[in-house]
Amino acid sequence: MPRSSPLRRKVTAVALALTVPSLIAASTTVPAAFADPSPPAPDTVTLERLPDEVPSVVEITVPGTAELDRLVATGVDLDHGVEQRPDGLEVRAIVTPHELEALEKAGFEAGGVLYTEKDTETALAERDATVAAAKAENTAFADEATHPDVSDVKITRAQYFTAFGVPVLSVEAKWANGQNATDTLTVERDSGPGTAFGSGGSQTINRFVDADVYLYHRGASPTTGEQAVTTRPDRIRITSPTGDVAIAKVTDWLPTGDEPDPFKGAGYQEDFVSSYLDPTQLYDRIKQLATDFPDLAEIVELPHQTNGYRRLAQAVIPAGTAAADHPRRIGVDSKAYGSEGGNGITVAVEHPATPDQPLTVSVSDKTITVTSATDSGGAATSTAAQVAAALNADASASALVSAYTYRGNVGDGIVPATAATTLTDGLDAPATVSRAQHPVYAIKIGKVRDGSKPGVFYYAQEHAREWVPPLVTIETAERLLRNYASHPATKDLVDNLEIWVLPSVNPDGGHYSFYDFSSQRKNMVNHCAAGGNVDANSRDSWGVDVNRNYDEYSLFDGYSGASPSCTSGTFAGPAELSEPEARNVDWVAARPNIKWSMNVHSSGNYFMWSPAAYQVPGRVTAPEPTLEEESLFQGASSRILTAIKRHRGMSVTPARTGRVVDTLYSAAGNSGDMLWYKYGIFAWDFEVGSTFQPPFEAETPTGPGAHQEAMEFSNGLIEMLRIARDHETDTVTPVSEVKVTSSTVEGKVNVEFATNEPASVFYTTDGTVPNLRSTMYAAAGLREGGERIKVDEGAEIRWITVDSRGNVERHFIPGREGNYRTWIAEIGYEEPLPASATALTLNRTTVVAGKTGVTATIHVTAPGAGDQPTPSGVVTVYVDGEAAGSAEIDADGRAKVRLAAIGSVGNHLLTATYGGSAELAASTSPPVALKVTKATAALSVAVSPQHVTTRTRARLALRVEPKGVNATGAAVVTVGRRSYAVQINAEGKGAITLPRLSQGTRRVTVTYLGNANLTSAKKVVTIKVRR
Repeated sequence: MPRSSPLRRKVTAVALALTVPSLIAASTTVPAAFADPSPPAPDTVTLERLPDEVPSVVEITVPGTAELDRLVATGVDLDHGVEQRPDGLEVRAIVTPHELEALEKAGFEAGGVLYTEKDTETALAERDATVAAAKAENTAFADEATHPDVSDVKITRAQYFTAFGVPVLSVEAKWANGQNATDTLTVERDSGPGTAFGSGGSQTINRFVDADVYLYHRGASPTTGEQAVTTRPDRIRITSPTGDVAIAKVTDWLPTGDEPDPFKGAGYQEDFVSSYLDPTQLYDRIKQLATDFPDLAEIVELPHQTNGYRRLAQAVIPAGTAAADHPRRIGVDSKAYGSEGGNGITVAVEHPATPDQPLTVSVSDKTITVTSATDSGGAATSTAAQVAAALNADASASALVSAYTYRGNVGDGIVPATAATTLTDGLDAPATVSRAQHPVYAIKIGKVRDGSKPGVFYYAQEHAREWVPPLVTIETAERLLRNYASHPATKDLVDNLEIWVLPSVNPDGGHYSFYDFSSQRKNMVNHCAAGGNVDANSRDSWGVDVNRNYDEYSLFDGYSGASPSCTSGTFAGPAELSEPEARNVDWVAARPNIKWSMNVHSSGNYFMWSPAAYQVPGRVTAPEPTLEEESLFQGASSRILTAIKRHRGMSVTPARTGRVVDTLYSAAGNSGDMLWYKYGIFAWDFEVGSTFQPPFEAETPTGPGAHQEAMEFSNGLIEMLRIARDHETDTVTPVSEVKVTSSTVEGKVNVEFATNEPASVFYTTDGTVPNLRSTMYAAAGLREGGERIKVDEGAEIRWITVDSRGNVERHFIPGREGNYRTWIAEIGYEEPLPASATALTLNRTTVVAGKTGVTATIHVTAPGAGDQPTPSGVVTVYVDGEAAGSAEIDADGRAKVRLAAIGSVGNHLLTATYGGSAELAASTSPPVALKVTKATAALSVAVSPQHVTTRTRARLALRVEPKGVNATGAAVVTVGRRSYAVQINAEGKGAITLPRLSQGTRRVTVTYLGNANLTSAKKVVTIKVRR
């Protein structure tokens, strides 16, 4: 049953509105593209599979979903594929002639026989021949489109791909009137960029209606005829019946050609399967691999053994299924399994000719003889009820067998005389197949297998008749182990992942399908109640559909797509997880390191994920993945399916890729839903090939073949391991973008987010700080991208983006102020550059005027929250507003500028300005004060000429230092009692010519008086005056 878990809390399932199918939904049975033209027939149909009847695969066409639901309600065994045809839905039923007759009587139209027991025999013969031989040898919208806010048609997907080299265009679109109007839509293709619509032809897409709910129109171009694609279109146009127009760019689906596989490389080893393998052989194969690679693999025996390939020995007397014989028919079952002594018991019914004889039972060894009572005329009188009671009452007989009337009949008919009838379990497998309870084995691959590495789980053959899926898993295990030593990329996967491979979930049913009844889908357990279909005539109808027996969104929770009938092909069992096969899958999935899984099925070439179940009426699905989760499912699918296509060009189409409820039908209680909802495992489902038992080798390069399908889908499993590894090592933060477009609502604009990888966007529009509880950006609707949010024009949008690995865009801390992206909801708005910050420091804060040695250190940073651009560019230092020096910052955003001497005393303000870059805005530092104090003046005096006489005049040249300081001022020259003033200019220079001096030595005192920048200074010189 659905439950919450520590990994994932379920949310309430949401019903689809009939008029606006904006959420993913699922059919009660199978997605249908046609509404029913008439109500279904009310008659109840009972299907009975007669003993020894051989089923065939038969096409059945129904006009729409209601009839399809009625068909499913009969319990008929349906294959996975569903095809849209002009006259309705075509499904494939695995039916016997008697069942087919009952269906035709109920009004169902049967078509051609697609597959018979002979095909199975041919495949088995081919397998046997191959094995024998191996032993012997030892081997975007355009302007003309209607505004999307008001258009009644919307193109959701337009995808171009090639399938085996043939071009195909797949288109999906939604029309507002699609619920009630049955019109098809015409898709006009261009023939390349710049060409006219229609130049590339056109194609038609049809309504997809499920459970009376219109979902969308869909269709792919035919591969031949007038509507076939001949050139890749660039754009398509759809004009709705009301005249609205939608235009979309065509994208590529699985874009790969003939290029070499980027993973494999030279010397890569593959192709390790050469025939079909029964479950015993599958287990032997993985055991041998574990023996060959003990350092890389080990066998894990799962905790729950199956009931085993065994049954009671049975017979019905008289034989046959004619209804007229039911009152006189008995069923006889051995007490022991057939393989444990039940086979070979015989029961005979004799009619003595002697009158008035009692009913007797005699036993000799394993021979039981019933002698009927007679009347006075010697006629037998023992009824079926009396014979069954006599057998059960006889101690010797009841030790061997139990008997009962046929399917609850009162048994008032006289049992006819019957020759000895041998009881048999009807099992024909060779003695190599065990008849005991069967252990189930998985192989665990990895260099480290202690649960510390991320786990990936591959499992196959939940459905017994699906013979190809186990080969896919075996091929994958072989590739991983045999390439480990020589292929570095494989070694990386095995070293860093823990890979569980369970090749056969259902070994009992698998053996039964191989050797007894090729169409067997279920396990072999008989859960039918006494009085029901417990007799030998029903042995091909027993069993539980393992993939309906799990405990999430199951039949027992009210979900559709499984049956309570013990003979139905989709019997869910008596309770959730009642079957050991299902409990084993649950046990592996419960390993806490398992994060990824693939359930390999066949057939139909589908690729799907949850949700896979819904309730009716209303198509209420299991909870839908978030947009981020859906993006991861879809993005990983593209990688996996591209890898599959590389083998021989087979494309899984867009229409067959998606959530199970979108692409196939509801499957209540399936394992994928259990893994996803219960354990939080990203769980996918392959549907391999186009039939479940194709010939081993394809008859044509593009045809069905187990060998080719195993190779191509093994490519997909290897690619899935690469995805798991990439996810584990992902430390790269996501990148988001926001797009603002016009709205038809006045004062509003449309806002859409996009991310470069699967990620969740949490946003606010009210000015609050976004966190992980803020509104999450959601999908617009079924199989669409993100929604268009209408917000007030000019509003501030704040958001954070978190990818599936937990990496936050720009390493923001959710919920912390400033840790978010921001945008103004205006068309044409340009996001401002992130802010920078500039800091300035000086190696000293006080200097002497005119002295050098002041060094400015500048540091530029990007202070915004989270990841920010690295600063680059030039910084300039200013002194009192005047540029004083520049430098280029280094990789750490730092620079040093040595400043010239400052000649003026006082407090000076210094700033540093960063000029910005293409990624960062400019910024200026806060000012830093530098104190300049007076310099000590040094005065020098030069006298000329060298020899002064009484007839010449002495000239004094004064020099005030230091240089670079404004020395403007005055000096006083004193000679004797006379003093003379000298003007000193800014450069500290001054001069004076003295009067003639008398003979002798004269003392001259020169005093510089100083100024605001310099102290005073004094100098005394002597002059010798000669005659």
